[in-house]
Amino acid sequence: MAVSDTHKSDLLLVGVTLLAAISWMFSKEAVLLMPPLLFMALRFLIAGAILAFAATSSLRRLNRAQIRRGINVGIVFGIAMSCWIMGLFYGNHLGEGAFLTSLGVVLVPIVDRLVFRQHQPLSTWMAIPIAVGGLACLSLENGFRIEAGQIFFVLAACIFALFFLMNTRAANTRSERQPDGTHKTISPIPALPLSAISLLTVGTFALIESFALEPWQATVNNASWILGGWILASAIIGTAGRFFLQTYAQSLSSHSHGVVIMVLEPVWVAIFAAGWFGETMTTTQLAGCALIFAALLVNRWHTLGRALKKWLVKRA
Repeated sequence: MAVSDTHKSDLLLVGVTLLAAISWMFSKEAVLLMPPLLFMALRFLIAGAILAFAATSSLRRLNRAQIRRGINVGIVFGIAMSCWIMGLFYGNHLGEGAFLTSLGVVLVPIVDRLVFRQHQPLSTWMAIPIAVGGLACLSLENGFRIEAGQIFFVLAACIFALFFLMNTRAANTRSERQPDGTHKTISPIPALPLSAISLLTVGTFALIESFALEPWQATVNNASWILGGWILASAIIGTAGRFFLQTYAQSLSSHSHGVVIMVLEPVWVAIFAAGWFGETMTTTQLAGCALIFAALLVNRWHTLGRALKKWLVKRA
């Protein structure tokens, strides 16, 4: 039986959450040895260069409008990452920050409805509060306090939601209404060149910020094969691989509600952190994981119901 593009997109997004969680481990190791903005710049520039080399012929075929749209996606992504870094700098409670940043995925269908007027299925609206509850159980072990860092995390979450939507729209064919009332078909940007352009834009954005705000001398003194290994692992696996896979998955489906699957990321992070850094999970955090899985089941209830019905028919 052939698998639909929507189902392929869902499965690939699960893979994206795994790569994102693995990258979190690499990034945590690297930022212990170098300034965070410089690390982010190197990570995204290396990843973007790798994808650009692989997409050389595709990049040459892009027109100016497509390149401009790819850069716009990268700029929005770069702003979101900068807000996230500032949240880490000012925030005192990383659990709260993780919860607030993860809300960006949950906000995607809401922003899509408010900004782009796209209809969302009832199952998505039902899944959102369950996912929020799960993220809260997973991350808010120490309570919640309003701080400057949390404001940056909220801004990052909102901008991440806009980035997800812009990335999906850039990767899919769509019809756009013109001022004279006619409709113009907007050609999609293939996943590989779109990923390359957006990642290079983020890297350039972060490099400018790092040059203006961070001392580099300590990084030069700490340069080592170990640090280089963490940077390359994060760039190749957690950035180039992850964002190409994410963009390709988003190109398979123009529906934004599938991105809710990415709330799995903090679940994998908690599991990997337990094995990598010896962290433990409380009963509340385990309950949060269960709620997040429940939200995914609700979000895909119609698909799961049809699959179950077909299975029961075959068994009968």
